[in-house]
Amino acid sequence: MASGTSASGTVSATPATDSPEAGFARDMAVHHQQAVDLSFIVRDRTADVPVRNLAFDIINTQANQRGMMMGWLDQWGLTQSSQAKPMAWMKMDHAYQPHDGSLMPGMATNAQLDKLRGLSGRDAEIWYLQLMLEHHRGGVAMAQGYVDVAVNESEKRLAQSMVVGQTSEIQLITDMLAERGAKPLS
Repeated sequence: MASGTSASGTVSATPATDSPEAGFARDMAVHHQQAVDLSFIVRDRTADVPVRNLAFDIINTQANQRGMMMGWLDQWGLTQSSQAKPMAWMKMDHAYQPHDGSLMPGMATNAQLDKLRGLSGRDAEIWYLQLMLEHHRGGVAMAQGYVDVAVNESEKRLAQSMVVGQTSEIQLITDMLAERGAKPLS
C-alpha cells in the first residue's frame, strides 16, 4: 500500500490493485449486483408482500453498498474489474470453480436465473428464497474473510455490517421458506 498525508495531517493508505481491499471491493460488488438482479426478477414475478419487501430491502441495501465499493476503487485510482481469479485476495486455496455464470460461492448460475425468470407466484418466491439463502451464505463467508484480513477501517466496518445484516436475513429467509413448506437447497 502506498500512503500519503492528507490536508488534516492524517496518514491515508491507497490499496494496491492486488490488495485484499481492492479484491474485496471488486468481488463483493459483483456478488451484490447479482443479489440486486435476483431481487428485481422476483419483484416482478410475485405479489407476495413479505417477499417483495425483502427484495426491496436487498435491492436498496446492496446497490448502496456496491456504490460505496465502486466509489472507493475510483478514489483509490484502481480499476473496477480485474483479471485475477475471484476471491484470490483471500490468499486461500478455494476449491470453488466458476461455472455457468456463477463466479463465486453462493452465486446463482445462469440456468438458475433463467428458471427464476420462468416462474411466478409461490414457485418464484420459493426459488428466489432458496437462491438468496445460498447467495447470502456465500456473501457472509466472503465478508468475514475480508474482516479477518482488513486494513482499511471504513471497508472493514462495511464488511462487518454485511456479516451482521446478511446473517439476520439468512434467519428471515429460512423462516420464510419454512412458512411456505420449503427447505433450503443445501
